Amino acid sequence: MNQSLNYRKQAGDLEWNGAVNARHVCGAFYRMGRHEWLTDQGWRQLQDDGIDRIIDLRNPSEIRRREHDPVVAEPSMRGIELINLPLESPGNERFEAVAVPYMNHTGMYRLVCEEFGDQLVAVFENLAATRSGAVIHCSAGRDRSGLVATLLLDLAGLRDEILAQDEAAVRGINEWHRVSPRKHPHESHQSAGELEAIISSRAAELEKFLDWLGSAEDYLLGQGLSEDSLSAVQALARLNIP
Repeated sequence: MNQSLNYRKQAGDLEWNGAVNARHVCGAFYRMGRHEWLTDQGWRQLQDDGIDRIIDLRNPSEIRRREHDPVVAEPSMRGIELINLPLESPGNERFEAVAVPYMNHTGMYRLVCEEFGDQLVAVFENLAATRSGAVIHCSAGRDRSGLVATLLLDLAGLRDEILAQDEAAVRGINEWHRVSPRKHPHESHQSAGELEAIISSRAAELEKFLDWLGSAEDYLLGQGLSEDSLSAVQALARLNIP
């Protein structure tokens, strides 16, 4: 159960106990918000669904338990490898000039790809080693997770699902802000009208990003991802796709 009984799950949200903004991306890949929101039961449900690793895209300074997070017994987490692969590096002047106070819009996707290609490659090299299923997550499960999910969907041949994925992530974390027991320092729940404007703005920037990207395959190979890893990720991303 989520931390608040009043949290309204969105269409497509997964039933991992405690998870916020959790949903299937494609094939063997999933996304969600902070793993600290998971309960003991939630960790066991991930294992039941074949998850063997969680890739945390946050910076190390962001990773900590908060006062409202559930206490989880270590045995509940066994069998799932927790890997920290930050998607950005502190001190990058170009990024920090616009990421105020952090990456919070699809309009920054191109910048992250240009500045932190090696870190994206590290994520995809790790995804390629997934045995049965992997979850990517950041803080909200929206922006850093959204960039990786966008590339995965493109690799899977599901480019037409990218905008819907982003909208679901925006709506999911907005719902969490409505009921969260902890006041967020930079964000708050948005009204329906405000949310529609945000979704529209993000969709327009996503379209620009996809035009710039060309293809995730060409981008990742150009950044140094190996052919073998690319093939492995594509195969995993396309599992159960007709």
